[in-house]
Amino acid sequence: MQGEQFYNQVGGDRITDRQIDELVGLARGIAADGMINQAEVEFLQKWLAANMAISDQPMVRRLYQRVNLILADGIADPEECRDLLDTLNSFSNRDFELGEVMKATTLPLCDPAPALTFRDRRYCFTGTFNFGQRKECQAAVTGRGGECGSLTRSTDVLVIGMYATESWKHSSFGTKIMKAVDLRESGVPIAIVSEAWWAGHL
Repeated sequence: MQGEQFYNQVGGDRITDRQIDELVGLARGIAADGMINQAEVEFLQKWLAANMAISDQPMVRRLYQRVNLILADGIADPEECRDLLDTLNSFSNRDFELGEVMKATTLPLCDPAPALTFRDRRYCFTGTFNFGQRKECQAAVTGRGGECGSLTRSTDVLVIGMYATESWKHSSFGTKIMKAVDLRESGVPIAIVSEAWWAGHL
């Protein structure tokens, strides 16, 4: 055991590099057909679990936590799979490191950001969230008297998850952001805010 610990300490950087290369290859393979299924999510979870013991790499740890959240109820639903697909595509293209917060200036956020209330207000969420799975974000709103649903003209607030890439316009949630911008520019009073701003009002 002591020898293994010594090897991990001395060769930690080399192990981490190999793990990241393997994970990039795995992410590309899973995302290659443009969809993710239950078996692939479970396979990714097993790979991450097997590699957690020899790496304190934040990227690996955070992705593992996210996959565990997806499978917490035993089911990777379509929306969760779409979010994970965006994450894996970004990761495999090395657009960002998991945990990197997207610069606010690259997003069409309201400036200044408005004060947020919840009772009788309708929220929509898009992207990948540090707060938790989307259903947890929605529960935080409904528990405060608000409503959640798809993006429509009656949506009061669109919240964008903090984990994203510079190429957000080409992600699956980019079309929702652009639709919100179009609504706002047409006079619909919809607020577009970051996850951090939203969370600060909880």
